[in-house]
Amino acid sequence: MTDTTTTAVKKLTAVEAINLALHDAMEADSKVLVLGEEVADPQEGGVMGVTKGLSTKFGEDRVKSTPISEQAIIGAAIGAAVGGYKPVAEIMLMNFVTVAMDMIINHAAKLRFMSGGQTGVPMVIRTMTGSGFSTGGQHSDYWEAWFAHSPGIKVVAPSNPDDAYGLMRAAINDPDPVLFIENLPSYWTPGPVTGEIIPIGKAKVAREGTDVTVIAHSLMVTHSLAVAKKLEAEGVSVEVIDLRTISPWDRETVLASVRKTGRAVVVHEAVKQFGIGAEIASVITEELWGTLKRPVERVGAAFSSVPFSKPLETAFAPQPENIAAAIKAALA
Repeated sequence: MTDTTTTAVKKLTAVEAINLALHDAMEADSKVLVLGEEVADPQEGGVMGVTKGLSTKFGEDRVKSTPISEQAIIGAAIGAAVGGYKPVAEIMLMNFVTVAMDMIINHAAKLRFMSGGQTGVPMVIRTMTGSGFSTGGQHSDYWEAWFAHSPGIKVVAPSNPDDAYGLMRAAINDPDPVLFIENLPSYWTPGPVTGEIIPIGKAKVAREGTDVTVIAHSLMVTHSLAVAKKLEAEGVSVEVIDLRTISPWDRETVLASVRKTGRAVVVHEAVKQFGIGAEIASVITEELWGTLKRPVERVGAAFSSVPFSKPLETAFAPQPENIAAAIKAALA
């Protein structure tokens, strides 16, 4: 098998980039399958149209719409993966992944360990989330810390269409389960797509700077870059690290940046308490004690369910001004 990548740079939305990644992976390998609620073309290719056109080209044996049963979707995907296929299972919203937590954590993530390395589970779980559309407390949460806390499963969260394409291709090629988190508010923001496959576990320096390091993923990268550009006019040089992969996270890139700047701010949309920011801040403090000029700052959502009310939802989630305030606190 050889990978088929898109050589010409195109400007695509994240929806289009993920669709292209699935198309290219399915074209390169007949073992790649797609399953989930409404993913086939008779059901409009998914609720956001991410899989539109795939069943028409590859057939409904390979792109299969399922009943509304997250446990059935993940159970079927695990069985297919153990049987030699590479399933991409869509769970419509990240909150609904909780329905299949037993299948994901106690089966998919542990089969390699419990079989002594004999049985891998090469599957991808696609899911979307993100506040901003007043979809309420059961449709907008970021639960990446739960899965990052679980050995045996990788967690990725692209912030732009190019990374969405490259990380999806890498996730499908990976021999172990990968949770692929898509951000709903970023779905329709266009960007260049090179078609390159991006290694899982490798962060990117999205913007170079010298005064403070901001570590973020998903939509918070976009917010952080906007804040960095604004603070540049005030004479503050902000380096922004896009994690891209949450687990395993790229310690080397993060530590090298913070070693240079001496200050760090970790940003995520998930609630601040017990979030991945705590782990990253702890490692930075342990490894760079004596080098840090200030304690590591963390920015996260309020410890609450996501409010339905738009003003409350805005107050709940980290906004650019919260990131700017944390950067200024780190520089104090």
